[in-house]
This record gives sequence, C-alpha cells and structure tokens, in this order.
Amino acid sequence: MASNAHQYSEEQSAEDILNDALLFLGGRPVIDDEVISYGPLKLTVAPKAGKANTLLADHLFSPALFLAERIEQGVIPLQEKTLIELAAVTTDYPDPIILGNLRSNAERNQVLVPPTCKLHCRGYEWGQEVTDLLNLLPRNQNASVGFDIVILSDLLHFQTSHDVLVRSLSLLLAKTVDARVYVAAGKYTLSDVCSSFLLKAANAGLVFEEDLHMNSEDGSKWQGTLPVSGLDPEALGIRKNNCRSWVGHWLGI
Repeated sequence: MASNAHQYSEEQSAEDILNDALLFLGGRPVIDDEVISYGPLKLTVAPKAGKANTLLADHLFSPALFLAERIEQGVIPLQEKTLIELAAVTTDYPDPIILGNLRSNAERNQVLVPPTCKLHCRGYEWGQEVTDLLNLLPRNQNASVGFDIVILSDLLHFQTSHDVLVRSLSLLLAKTVDARVYVAAGKYTLSDVCSSFLLKAANAGLVFEEDLHMNSEDGSKWQGTLPVSGLDPEALGIRKNNCRSWVGHWLGI
C-alpha cells in the first residue's frame, strides 16, 4: 500500500477517495450502474446531486459488496438479531435526496423481507441522540439495551467524524456480551486514519480485532453464490481483497 499512498490533509475529499478507489481497482470503476443487483435484491444509489455527491452516496464501493458476502455466507449472523447500519442502507444523513433513494430501495425489496423481520429506514446524523432509533426495537426488547449488531461500511475515511461515529456506536450497540460491530473499509482509506478510529473506539470501551481471514488462500476468494450486477467471481474477489475489516465488542462485558 505504501507505494500507492498519497498525502492528504486531515480528511480526504470525495474526489480523493473516489480516485483512490479506482486506483486500487486498476482503473476499473466502482459499480455505477443505474440498478444494482445482488441476487434477488434490486438497488439504486442516490442521484449525483447535493449531499449525495459530497458524502459519496452516489456510488457503491467494494466494502458494501464484502459485507454482503459475509452476510450471505452467515459469517455475520443475523437470525433473531436486531441490526442497524449507519449510512447508506437503513440510516443515513437526513438529506431528502439520500433518504428518498433509501426509501425507494426499501419499498422495492419489501417483498423479500420475511414476515417476522421489520425493515425501517430513517434519517440520522451521527453523534446525535438515538431515542427514535432505539424505539424501533421490538417491544419485547428493552429499548435502553440497544441493537445486537451495528454495521459501518466504508465510513472511516471521514476522519473528522470519528468522534461522532464512536458516540453513535456507544449509544446504539447493546451492552451485552454477544453484541458486535462490523466495520469494513476500502484500502484507499489510509492506515493511520483507520488506527485513529480504532483508538477512539478503544477509549470508549470497544475492542476491535481485524479479520485476517482474507489473507488465507480460501479467504481471499469470493465465496458468495448469488449473482452480482454482471460481475464474475474473479472481479468480485479483486474488490473483496481491496477491503479491510474488523469485528468489535464491548470490553469487560
């Protein structure tokens, strides 16, 4: 990575991140189709306008594909779990364009949601109070407990937002021994930026371990079985290998 590293100011711009994503993919673009499919799921990204453009909500980057593969393979266990993702899927910056796209995705794929599963999308600005989000938890679950799983997909490059991201994690993740945070970042996110987030999380009582399974021969291959927007397993494997990931939990619980 060192040979490809660039020197940036405190926070990379949207153009920097997108250009580095292309660099790591050998000039091949991140998925930018009008409709993106992952198996039966049909998804769209936000239009290239306003906050969607500056917050990179108008592209699908490799970490999203990697996390989808982990969910498909059961590595991220979801059965009988409550889950919230910060940004890009079911919560995002409270911008009308971004949220309009999220609601469209939820409505378009509602037929695939099992009757026992409830899907919500909400606007949420990182670091703010979370009462409205906790109120979405099942009635038989204490709303003060929090969610079993929190997912962060490709958010670490927003370095000036690390404090508010960690605050949101602290407020949303259930204080239980089994609660987990799954974080994925593209390798275009500088190592010291990732380390900064992990240190702030540790100061808040969260311990993260990097998933090194991808370093093995089997782990480096794409293991999903569902078709993805015309990408073959080799192309998906390249995108997977351009990601880093961590699993976090509370210390001492």
